[in-house]
Amino acid sequence: MTLKISKRNVDQVTILDTAGRLTIGEGDIVLRDSIHENLNAGTRNLLVNLANISTIDESGIGELVSAYVTASNRGGKLKLVNLPPKIRDVLMITQLITVFEVYDNEQEAVASFG
Repeated sequence: MTLKISKRNVDQVTILDTAGRLTIGEGDIVLRDSIHENLNAGTRNLLVNLANISTIDESGIGELVSAYVTASNRGGKLKLVNLPPKIRDVLMITQLITVFEVYDNEQEAVASFG
């Protein structure tokens, strides 16, 4: 299943609900395009909901890092919520868990942008 992203807004935060595979060749490009599209539209607070990601590879992790850097460079913030155990493990092993702000529930995550 390719990556699908739906967008919704809560307060001043744009939430990207992702579902499927965040892998090289399709998922990474879909995520990149979505992040750029939102930043170009003036969005500054992005929350990526990873609850329904079934698979992630190094390209997907790389794209999350790239999205974070791109948002930061444009004066925005990108945070992660609802990490499946496998993704949390990868972020722990790579020490990227210290780079991202990660939340277990959406309410806390949205409030953190306040």
